[in-house]
Amino acid sequence: MGMKATIHPQFFENAQVICQCGNKFTIGSTQEVIHVELCDKCHPFYTGEQRFVDSGSRIERFNQKVVAGQLHVTKKKEKEKQKADNTPKTLREMLMDAQ
Repeated sequence: MGMKATIHPQFFENAQVICQCGNKFTIGSTQEVIHVELCDKCHPFYTGEQRFVDSGSRIERFNQKVVAGQLHVTKKKEKEKQKADNTPKTLREMLMDAQ
């Protein structure tokens, strides 16, 4: 019983992995070239360095969420204020406005 020829992806025995630090190594993969952000030569766990790694700009996404949350709170307060302004007036207030 052999493998079906048409359903399996092409496998590259000598696929190149290229790290942002410049390190390159070879592995077997279905992709010919793989770009990575960290490898064993530059990862803080292996190097012992205290280094901040911001992959995908997580800080920027967090700040955008904070701003969106503040806008939501502001809009909610505006709606509550409009609701309070639209409450029916008491008889006394209506008589005072009439004068």
